[in-house]
Amino acid sequence: MDAFKLMKELRVNYEQEAHYLPRETGLRLIESTTEDDSRISAKCRDAKVEDVWSLTSFFGYSTQTFVLAVNLLDRFLAMIRIQPKHLSCVSVSCLHMAAKVTEEECNLAPPVELIRIGQCRFTASDLCRMEKIVAEKLNFKSKAVTALTFLDLYHQIALSHCTDGKEILSLEKLEAQLKACLCRISFSKAKPSVLALSLLRQEIHAVQSEDMLEIACHIQRHLKITDAELRLWSERVARCLSDYSSPECSKPNHRKLQWIVSRRTAQNLHSYRTVPELPTIPEHCWDESESEDSCEDVMSSGEESLSSSLGSDAEGPYFPLHLRRQHLHA
Repeated sequence: MDAFKLMKELRVNYEQEAHYLPRETGLRLIESTTEDDSRISAKCRDAKVEDVWSLTSFFGYSTQTFVLAVNLLDRFLAMIRIQPKHLSCVSVSCLHMAAKVTEEECNLAPPVELIRIGQCRFTASDLCRMEKIVAEKLNFKSKAVTALTFLDLYHQIALSHCTDGKEILSLEKLEAQLKACLCRISFSKAKPSVLALSLLRQEIHAVQSEDMLEIACHIQRHLKITDAELRLWSERVARCLSDYSSPECSKPNHRKLQWIVSRRTAQNLHSYRTVPELPTIPEHCWDESESEDSCEDVMSSGEESLSSSLGSDAEGPYFPLHLRRQHLHA
């Protein structure tokens, strides 16, 4: 796509982004809620987003799936007051809804597997009903304008104007930084276009590219983003990324999450994943009953919490801190 079309698409998304923002009054109410209250607190929400990140990594879902899931979750929580005991069902429902939009059908995890790996205490029918509720309340069809939408467009614009942009700016690293920010509810109040530009400028300053900085300034002028607004969110992004920084690694590893589990749970997981051996087919006859898969679904006991499920992402600087602290090196 040429630069003119990219800037035009950028403007279209900029005009639509307000329709996909969570209600700020609802977000403020969540931030003001204490942990001992019967409503969702900011800490409770952030912890659940980290669980969604873990599930996203475990099933090999894309950053687009994670970002869309968080967008749906925040918009729903800012609109509907729910009890903490229902938050797991809502968050997993949002993840499944997002995955159905962004992932290939062959890569979709069945609802029962999402529930089992997430070690949740609700059924697949509960998940289905919650999806319908979320879709109805948000009038959700198949898309949303998110910070990742702008981050991808900014990256494409930068590459179209700078020949060595691909080597300088890593989209993978920018996406990892965005995920780190989204684990804090405060960033849900930022306009997606501003949050994405703050992340881009942060990385441009890190690589010290004058050409890239000029491109970022051009984007800012094109979208008429004020210096004050950009400075505010740039400072918040810098603080957030500083919290997630690590001297051991400069960017995260996106291999699938690996569980640290007990022997019994590992056996259950193995038996659930194993494809049963098919019976031998006789040469001269065909018995249809022998072709039926008799393997029963084996459900794990769910004794380990999801937050203790650590993968290679925990080695990177942008994985949730409480997960990174528990990581065991091989």
